[in-house]
Amino acid sequence: MKRYLIIVTNLLIITSVLYAQESQHTVRLTLKEAIVLAQLQSVDAAVALNELKTAYWEYRTHRADQLPEISFTGTLPAYYQQYNKRQNDDGSFSYVRNNSLDLSGELSVLQNIPLTGGQISLNTSLDFTRQLGHGAYNEYMSIPIGLTLRQPIFGVNNQKWKRRIEPVRYQEAKATYIENVEEITMSTINHFFNLLLARENLSTAQQNLENAEKLYDIAVAKRKIGQISESEQMRLKQSALQAKGKLTEAESELNTQMFRLRSFLGLSEQDMIELVIPESAPDVRMNYQAVLEKAQENNSFSKNILRRQLEADYEVAKAKGNRRSINLFASFGYTGTDSVLRGAYDPLKDNQIVEVGVTIPLLDWGKRKGKVKVAESNREVVLSKTRQEQMNFNQDIFLLVEKFNNQASQLVIASEVDELAEKRYKTSIETFLIGKIDILDLNDAQNSKDNARQKHIQELAYYWFYYYNIRSITLYDFLNDSTLDADFEEIVRR
Repeated sequence: MKRYLIIVTNLLIITSVLYAQESQHTVRLTLKEAIVLAQLQSVDAAVALNELKTAYWEYRTHRADQLPEISFTGTLPAYYQQYNKRQNDDGSFSYVRNNSLDLSGELSVLQNIPLTGGQISLNTSLDFTRQLGHGAYNEYMSIPIGLTLRQPIFGVNNQKWKRRIEPVRYQEAKATYIENVEEITMSTINHFFNLLLARENLSTAQQNLENAEKLYDIAVAKRKIGQISESEQMRLKQSALQAKGKLTEAESELNTQMFRLRSFLGLSEQDMIELVIPESAPDVRMNYQAVLEKAQENNSFSKNILRRQLEADYEVAKAKGNRRSINLFASFGYTGTDSVLRGAYDPLKDNQIVEVGVTIPLLDWGKRKGKVKVAESNREVVLSKTRQEQMNFNQDIFLLVEKFNNQASQLVIASEVDELAEKRYKTSIETFLIGKIDILDLNDAQNSKDNARQKHIQELAYYWFYYYNIRSITLYDFLNDSTLDADFEEIVRR
């Protein structure tokens, strides 16, 4: 029975391993394909999309505020059976029984007035009351048409300021979305080249182990015929053991970077990613003034500065408008009442209200003036900060352009060094086999080869990172000479 259980367990383990191997799927990715995949299904892409949707619907709400709003308000029905307090002519109070049924409805059209900051509405309404109980009767009251105007006289025109600020805010949000997408690109580059470097390190470790074992086998044979010393043989043995340790570390690092890239791209754990090394970088040289011009034209930073300045001006305008307040309320229309519905509309009587409310501080101990001064001081702070931020922004662009232009030269040098180091290592092995160099020179050639390969891949990663960093700041594709844009109406429908 025990042997039977062992056999069944082993069969299950073998079956699960075979199934896992069959279920694994190799995904071959170039750098561009990895970038597209990250922009479509990474978590960062989902966050950027939802931030854009929030800004989109906020802007749509602002646009809707400029359009007429039609609404219906009704009470269908209201039933009362209670006592209400009433004051008599002699000043005493008494309670009267109320037993009634009320129905009411009002249809109104409301429109904000951007030019003046006021509000105008057109409405029509009908109220019906039926007094129940002994001596029941009906009563109708109609307002066939009524026009109402609410207008602040000296207060700030909120509608005007919103029409200036909200479009800038939405333009800033759209630019920020594209920048976030480009930041996803830069994160993809980091993950991509980390995995690529881990794969190259593993390949190097495997090659170094293979070479170290071959050299040790040759050293054993040479030691038997006395061509090398025991010390040199032990050094080669030590090199082979160290190569095994580095191979284990390289395998672990590869698995770690594979998991990170898979997770970032939203791939399954069964997907094995096979990366394609990018071709030689394009020969592009950036001009600082051209990059700065595109950045000032497209980047969200310029929209952010403009929005903050407008908001600071808005706060000053509100503080000044609140120093005194005069509001106009006017309502014009017709009304009618009768016990029958037809009589409530004929004849009609005037229904007019004109009200002017005034709030003028006579003694506030400088409170309102102080609020104006605070708002003006805050505006100066904003202007000073934006000037400094603009200087830092220009400086960062200058440094980034310098790094990118320098990186092209560094990449060429690293490529040549990589090629020379590989040739030197192969030559060193051949020279060592004929006894012309010792193990120290051979190890030095191997280390130089490994470091040169890593340096080449790192310089390639830096090149693309700097390039896409410039793209994210300028929102401009210098390779295709086109502005980065998107169909935002289509994007928010996802």
